Amino acid sequence: MSVRNQSSEQPAGTLHRAGFACFVGRPNAGKSTLTNALVGKKVAITSNRPQTTRHTVRGIVHRPDAQLILVDTPGLHKPRTLLGERLNDVVRTTWAEVDVIGFCLPANEKLGPGDRFIAKELAGIKKTPKVAVVTKTDLVDSKVLAEQLIAIDQLGKELGIEWAEIVPVSAVGDRQVDLLADLLVPMLPEGPALYPEGDLTDEPEQVMVAELIREAALEGVRDELPHSIAVVVEEMLPREDRPADRPLLDIHANIYIERTSQKGIIIGPKGRRLKDVGIKSRKQIEALLGTPVFLDLHVKVAKDWQRDPKQLRKLGF
Repeated sequence: MSVRNQSSEQPAGTLHRAGFACFVGRPNAGKSTLTNALVGKKVAITSNRPQTTRHTVRGIVHRPDAQLILVDTPGLHKPRTLLGERLNDVVRTTWAEVDVIGFCLPANEKLGPGDRFIAKELAGIKKTPKVAVVTKTDLVDSKVLAEQLIAIDQLGKELGIEWAEIVPVSAVGDRQVDLLADLLVPMLPEGPALYPEGDLTDEPEQVMVAELIREAALEGVRDELPHSIAVVVEEMLPREDRPADRPLLDIHANIYIERTSQKGIIIGPKGRRLKDVGIKSRKQIEALLGTPVFLDLHVKVAKDWQRDPKQLRKLGF
């Protein structure tokens, strides 16, 4: 078992590497938070509710010796809807195309059927190196962490997975995040940078804006509202009559839900909830785009969209 728990120096030499890594794991295993911590800026939306990520978001880590492109996939899960099946297909396609796979396992939860389900799938991918990333280590003591490391090593042995590394990290506490990058880089192929310096993601801005609105809409939603929120940005246009030193970007977006009965939950009493969603997401969007924004939000019903192929296409899945 190769368990790393110390910081490491950057390797000497001028060799440059560039390639793709993806984080996999059951929903809410800390994949998006880890992506954001490595990139140093918010590129993947995070939520304490499972199944938040729906798009493959690439975060780009620029280093003198390497460019590490992170692909953040939806959590693999047993699908109950057509949307669920499509999300799983996205995961499997991604696994086949990356240079290294990071399997995220939270330190504060014992290995369960969901982890085993993914590990079995990973066992079938022979050539790609696999790193077990033990996330959320700030939530446990050293005894619990040690038990989790042993359990993960055992799981690998049981299923015939040889972990290239087992690395404990805390994205929130910024523990060992740089070390993880140091360990992933040597697994990438040699080659020049694939993206210009300064790029953090190749997601279109409109998609990122939609994701920030969806993140704000998910916050504080009562548990009975399922994951039936989709956001489509209809247009983003600079307002024409503004002077160059006082630009304003008009963003018109629709929040789609599956049933009329969910409308009240999203809008809230006297529209307070929707107003909150607008305020929260506008701040994030302005930080992302670096310009003042006027945000126009509307809530619309797309009946049972998670099960309807035509609606899924319209909503970008």
